Amino acid sequence: MDVIATHVNADFDGLGSMIAAKRLYPEAVLVFPGGHERGLRDFLLHSTLYAYDVKKVRDIDLNEVTRLILVDVRSAGRIGQFAEIVENSDLEIHIYDHHPVDENTISGQVEFIQEVGAATTILTQLFIERGIVPTPDEATMMMLGLYEDTGHLLFPGTTATDYQSAAFLLQHGANLNTVADFLVREMTSEQVDLLNELLKSCQKHIVNGVEIAIAYASIDYYVGDISSLVHRLKDIENLNVLIVAVRMEDRVFLVGRSRLPEMNIGDFFHEFGGGGHAFAASATVRDLPLAQLLKRIEKLLQKHVRSRCEARHLMSAPVKTLPDNATIEAVRELMTRFNFNALPILNDQHRVVGIMTRQVVEKAAHHKLLKMDVSEVMNTDFQVASPETSLADLQQGIVEHNQRCVPVIDGETLVGVVTRTDLLRYMLGDRQQFADESYDISERRALQLKRKNLQKLIEAQLPEPVRNLLHHLGLVADQLNLQIYLVGGFVRDLLLRQQNLDVDIVVEGDGISFAEAFARTTQCRVRAHEKFGTAVIVFPDGFKVDIASARFEYYDRPAVLPEVEHASIRHDLYRRDFTINTLTISLNQNNFGQMLDFFGGQRDMKDKSIRVLHNLSFIEDPTRLYRAVRFEQRLGFCIGRQTERLMRSAVRLKSVQKVAGLRILNELEQILDEPRVVPALNRLDQFDLLKFIDPQLCFDQNTASLFVAAERASSWFDLLYTGEEYRRWLLYLFCLFDNLSAKRVARVSDWLGMQPKDRTLLLEQVPEVRQLEKKIKQRRNGRSEPKNSEIFFWFDGLSIETILYLMARSDNENLRQWISLYMTELRKEKVILNGDDLIALGFPPGRYFQEIFEFLLIGRLNREIHTREEEILFVNQHFSSIDGSSFAVRPQVDPDSPVD
Repeated sequence: MDVIATHVNADFDGLGSMIAAKRLYPEAVLVFPGGHERGLRDFLLHSTLYAYDVKKVRDIDLNEVTRLILVDVRSAGRIGQFAEIVENSDLEIHIYDHHPVDENTISGQVEFIQEVGAATTILTQLFIERGIVPTPDEATMMMLGLYEDTGHLLFPGTTATDYQSAAFLLQHGANLNTVADFLVREMTSEQVDLLNELLKSCQKHIVNGVEIAIAYASIDYYVGDISSLVHRLKDIENLNVLIVAVRMEDRVFLVGRSRLPEMNIGDFFHEFGGGGHAFAASATVRDLPLAQLLKRIEKLLQKHVRSRCEARHLMSAPVKTLPDNATIEAVRELMTRFNFNALPILNDQHRVVGIMTRQVVEKAAHHKLLKMDVSEVMNTDFQVASPETSLADLQQGIVEHNQRCVPVIDGETLVGVVTRTDLLRYMLGDRQQFADESYDISERRALQLKRKNLQKLIEAQLPEPVRNLLHHLGLVADQLNLQIYLVGGFVRDLLLRQQNLDVDIVVEGDGISFAEAFARTTQCRVRAHEKFGTAVIVFPDGFKVDIASARFEYYDRPAVLPEVEHASIRHDLYRRDFTINTLTISLNQNNFGQMLDFFGGQRDMKDKSIRVLHNLSFIEDPTRLYRAVRFEQRLGFCIGRQTERLMRSAVRLKSVQKVAGLRILNELEQILDEPRVVPALNRLDQFDLLKFIDPQLCFDQNTASLFVAAERASSWFDLLYTGEEYRRWLLYLFCLFDNLSAKRVARVSDWLGMQPKDRTLLLEQVPEVRQLEKKIKQRRNGRSEPKNSEIFFWFDGLSIETILYLMARSDNENLRQWISLYMTELRKEKVILNGDDLIALGFPPGRYFQEIFEFLLIGRLNREIHTREEEILFVNQHFSSIDGSSFAVRPQVDPDSPVD
């Protein structure tokens, strides 16, 4: 007998999955192993589910079960009496589940396990793959399960696959009114009373730097659907982690929710015999008074909330220092260059002997003491820490001693510093949000360093060769005792589930040495750039990996290229353009996949905001103005209000004028290569950024229409599948400069530092096709169609970009057809005879061979010559073989043709 079962205390996801599984196993019996949640019980009373003949476990003989199909569960502790038979050797088990592994996890002969928001999603995807069409009733019950377990597609664990599955069910008749009736219910009076008790008892505890809310109540009657009350309480109090304990009759019901990776609520509830996901779980506890249970919860939180941090976890390294004989002016310059507020001072034995703060430096400057030695005014009464110093001791040093930074000493060597920002970031967690972008980066960095492990996302999103490469990079770094990180757009696009295989690596140490060490372990070569401490690893198949040393960048003056010094990963990320590009993933084996967020990049990803890291970002590097627009349009984000204000300020200051034209061309190329090029150019025009290229350059309605036509022309050529490469950005550049005079185009192309071949196309071919367009328009009305040879010579020698530009400019349908004829047929026409053939026919070698070939080509184009024999006949009839200087017949050329 085949049996389909779910977990005890079944919910809508369990039911929806059972209904779906019935389509895969038509002969199976549906069996509930235990009770149901209140909402499901109400549904069973009002639905037509009786048609499925759902049984209870007591209604079947477990010994007759030969195949057990488990949905929305794979833990033996949650399947009731079915746990008695899962070890039977003759029992076949099939599993469809989305829950994480626990100590009671069952293994099946067939398993469909995915990290999605609902088990119903897994089965819906199988329907899609196998072409199974659910009935409207089936689709509705499946939608109930999907909506319930994903919190109406709003829970953190919801995936794109869940949305796709919901769309599929909706297309096949899922009734959203029915879904709303059973999932969106008014609270009963008993539920209102219970929620009020939970609000009164809710207390917040800081456990290892994370805020945990615990609420409890004790009632003598049963109230169903506690999970909905937990969601309401979480939303009312804006809680990140919430644990609710409610005693009803002889048991205590536990429900938990977590938004933070530091607290895996599913693992925590395993301590109480329950289970669930990292963000949602439940448990039922018997034979333990509520008061004792609450004490046990508080005690176990210390174990499950991330380990207590020590100085080595929080410190910044490497550390910038100055000797004690340095001047205060030197301290001021270093603080300004790297945005420091405090700086350790070393003696000639390289031991820390003092700390200088920005306040002392500025007061000294006010009193004109900049030439004084720092040893005269530095703070020599300070606390130091070892790498193992506890969080409490660090608090004492920073808070009670009013110390801006605590040097971390290993033996007698300075290995790092813990700053007030480091401590605040850890202690405040998400309770403090600097959502207003008017805060400077030094304040915004006071947010908690958010960590999330992306190993499963890496496994799901990246091709196996890339995954293996990342592990290999981490292994080599471990052997060299180096910290290694995946950075940049690769991490951003990984989180956005967008393909990006441009692997950028940062090493805390010597990036070139690391690249060379890696090359010794596999077949590849290394290209090093000593000045910037970077290298490129090139594999035999052409795949490349960029390696860089973690570094500071500082600008001696605005708009110039930066100076570079080695630094920590945090300082390396601080030099990046926007917060969304500061996310990084560790590749070291002990924490592979761990994502670090120093500057609120996750929040900005969630808010879909483009934000700079500090207020001088666009002054230091004005090319970021163009980059902000590019990322905004590519990702569908919005430039933050403060960032937009800073952009307009940089434009008013004319910062772009200080940048070399070649750097602007590089940004312009990338923008013109974007799929959303028209909106991007509109935004550039709105920010007056096109005026820096040329004062008369604008993106008006006519130019926008030309771009739309160019997009159509480009798409048309792509669909020809010729395999020929062309530069779309260059086509769009022709369109952008369409209204500029030849003199202005020449000046702009020179300032941009365009390649000579590209300048030739812009300055010679573009004007040529404009003249060609005019001549074709002037052809007399009623004129016969041009010969194929005329069409060929109109376009022969023009680049693909130039031809597509002409196609976009022209509203002449005939011209477009002629271009199509040329691109698809005429340009492929070739003469069969070669020079050796002409010599064999008695023609002495000479320049006139080219003329013979040209007339042969004309004959082939006009379909007058088809074969090799006809070519030979044509040559013998029309050309003299005595001296090759004359011919009997010259093909007629139309005197009004533009080719003349």
